[in-house]
Amino acid sequence: MIQTLPITKAREELTNLVDNAKRKLDEYIITVNGSPAAVIISVAEYESWKETNEILSNPFLMESIKKGEADVKLGKLYDWNDVRRELGGYLLHDVSDKNYGSSKKRAKRHKKRILRGD
Repeated sequence: MIQTLPITKAREELTNLVDNAKRKLDEYIITVNGSPAAVIISVAEYESWKETNEILSNPFLMESIKKGEADVKLGKLYDWNDVRRELGGYLLHDVSDKNYGSSKKRAKRHKKRILRGD
């Protein structure tokens, strides 16, 4: 839920605002003299926005996404079990395995490889 607050009220409620942003994913627009000046959002939301901006600013990734979407519309899909069989020993783990470390860490490593063009 997005709320707009003057900076004086935000100062008084800062601890609660931060807690609500973290736990409830509430968002706050802070105004100074009636004009929007800052935003309080959770770190998770902030990181998500940053990552989205990185993807949108990368022409290679955007082209890959568009190609993937076009393939889906054309029905060019692969069954995961067929892909796994075809790759055979190349796969070191099943990406759906919940015990294989943090998916966020894997995603960051994968993103770095893509951005480098590996």
